[in-house]
Amino acid sequence: MPASASLPTISVQQIVERIFVFRQISRTDQRLLMSTFLSQETLSEAEHLLINRVFDALKQGLLKVVD
Repeated sequence: MPASASLPTISVQQIVERIFVFRQISRTDQRLLMSTFLSQETLSEAEHLLINRVFDALKQGLLKVVD
């Protein structure tokens, strides 16, 4: 992806909901999460909980990682 291309603005909640609906995390999901993190100075407690939920599901094998 070129450096000049921008990803759409989307909330952490929307990204996490999508991940759990499809039970997988894609490279696009990863990029969206990273761009969201980098665009904010701090994350809210709710956002931290959502991110931890994704990490926990990955560790438990409940989510598949796809390209």
